Amino acid sequence: MKGLAMALSVTMIGFALTAAAQTPPQPKPCSETESRQFDFWIGDWDVYVPSGKLAGTNHIERLYGCMLHESWKSASVEGQSFNGFDATRGLWHQTWIDSTGTVLVIEGGMRKGSMSMSDRDIPGKKDARQVNEITWTPNPDGSVRQHWRVSADGGKTWTTSFDGKYVRSARTQPK
Repeated sequence: MKGLAMALSVTMIGFALTAAAQTPPQPKPCSETESRQFDFWIGDWDVYVPSGKLAGTNHIERLYGCMLHESWKSASVEGQSFNGFDATRGLWHQTWIDSTGTVLVIEGGMRKGSMSMSDRDIPGKKDARQVNEITWTPNPDGSVRQHWRVSADGGKTWTTSFDGKYVRSARTQPK
């Protein structure tokens, strides 16, 4: 009986090794160059509206290799987002939730040097005509412009919901 158990064990190990040898190697997580496209947003920021008034502060850090975690604070709202490159679908995804109960899910990617995400094609929206689009543009001076536009007519006309200039905070400088 011991001989049979030993023979079965050796056979099973042989099958497992053969299966492992036939499995193609999986790509290393976050190995796509696209997974680093949003790294320009990493850091501690003071965010100003066009009038020059401080709108709030934002802390963006990398977690789990290539996911970006955002922590926003202003006088009236605190919120967080998780941002990551979905290699399977070839696009960036953001989920935002804040202290007012707002949940925003947007997707997109790099276009003409800016990260641009929208909820236009997100399934399950209550009103397909209501569209949010947020674009982050790195500036030559190291700042970043975030421009959030909203359309109530499916993208025919737009209004600005938020226009902020991210300036690196004296709290930390990029590494």
